[in-house]
Amino acid sequence: MLTRRQFNQGFVAMAFGGLATHLHGGELTRYLTDVASGSNSLGGLVPDPKGIIDLPPGFSYRAISQLGEVMNDGLTVPDRADGMGCFMVDEERVVLVRNHELSPSNGTTGQVRTSVDSAAVYDTYSSGNPLPGGTSNIVYNLKTHQVEYQCMSLLGTIRNCSGGITPWGSWLTCEESVATASAKINKNHGYVFEVPSQARQLVKPDPIKAMGRFNHEAACVDPISGIVYLTEDRPDSLFYRYIPNQKGDLKAGGQLQALVIQGESKFDTRNWQESRMQVNQPYACEWIDLDNVDSQDDDLRIRGFAKGAALFARGEGIHFGTDEMYFCCTSGGKAKLGQIMRYKPSPKQDQQTGTLTLFVESLDKVTFNFGDNITVAPSGHLIVCEDQYSDTVNNHLKGVTPSGKVYDVAKVRWQTEPAGACFSDDGSVLFVNLYSPTTTLAISGPWASLNA
Repeated sequence: MLTRRQFNQGFVAMAFGGLATHLHGGELTRYLTDVASGSNSLGGLVPDPKGIIDLPPGFSYRAISQLGEVMNDGLTVPDRADGMGCFMVDEERVVLVRNHELSPSNGTTGQVRTSVDSAAVYDTYSSGNPLPGGTSNIVYNLKTHQVEYQCMSLLGTIRNCSGGITPWGSWLTCEESVATASAKINKNHGYVFEVPSQARQLVKPDPIKAMGRFNHEAACVDPISGIVYLTEDRPDSLFYRYIPNQKGDLKAGGQLQALVIQGESKFDTRNWQESRMQVNQPYACEWIDLDNVDSQDDDLRIRGFAKGAALFARGEGIHFGTDEMYFCCTSGGKAKLGQIMRYKPSPKQDQQTGTLTLFVESLDKVTFNFGDNITVAPSGHLIVCEDQYSDTVNNHLKGVTPSGKVYDVAKVRWQTEPAGACFSDDGSVLFVNLYSPTTTLAISGPWASLNA
């Protein structure tokens, strides 16, 4: 039986077939006019008197977790909240697993107020103090609107940017770093770690090295095959997948591969110099094996490209539907304002082939500006977190309808980005992080009838 999430994702997967055509065709001007004038049925955004986030009429938010709060384990909520996953516990409760994109240069950020078992920390400074990156778990009651428990669940990592949920109830947290052991830190970084949603204390920090050492960004799991798809935040990134030896047991080893466009070795999807990838045109794909995936030289993407893998412009958020996925390329396109790709694997068991389609390539900042994390609303609309930093940040949560119309779902008033957007399974609440200072919001409203 399909879950609400699977049903809606499948709906979006089918409905988005003409999305890019609308965004690039004659109707683009009309869409831009609609967005600029706020002329959608949401009624425009209502200015937040608290100056945090503007929302449509009928929507409201609660700040449920904030930087510096003392958690149940005695540690404090760290800064730089990024990717996040939501897991149902029962009819009332959800667990949020939240990344913290912290580097060694950020110090401990005041988070350690009690002693921490060194065996539960992946890496430390030369002083012995844990590195500040990792994840925190939050148990939130949807009926009482209260946080019942929160704690650190992973500690000692670097720049946990995004990740993805698994069908077996865990969060894959991804290090966007390739730092190596030095006089300052003790271990190499650049890995994926698995964090159980049921964790109520620090988990054993085991890097899944077979999933590759690179600037990891996000991940998603095909629930049928168990294959994990991975993005890389580099201007010359690849699109990866990991085929586990045992479905559901990622630590049991597997094969890392990179995507290749059939008949087009070293194909450049970025469209920076020329529009090699055409909008709404499916491209047949296959996958090539990668070796020495734990290389210390940060050369995995370079060696993969030399073997024929396609190039992408800063792969970021990725979201899997029933049989296909969408992922953002933050700086893709001629204007370098962002793209959204769709990949559909073949129905064969090995899924060695598939099709890649460029659905969105932004031509204007008003339409779409540096898309990052993505999710799907109960209405079937795509929700995208913008992630751009200029002198005056103008980040939004953007909605995209199945017909291709782009509109504002929310506007962040702080000088920061929204991140980690994810819905409760019942579709009643959108959880989203404000990156810094860490503030996790629970946004309620008529999500099922969201209509621009």
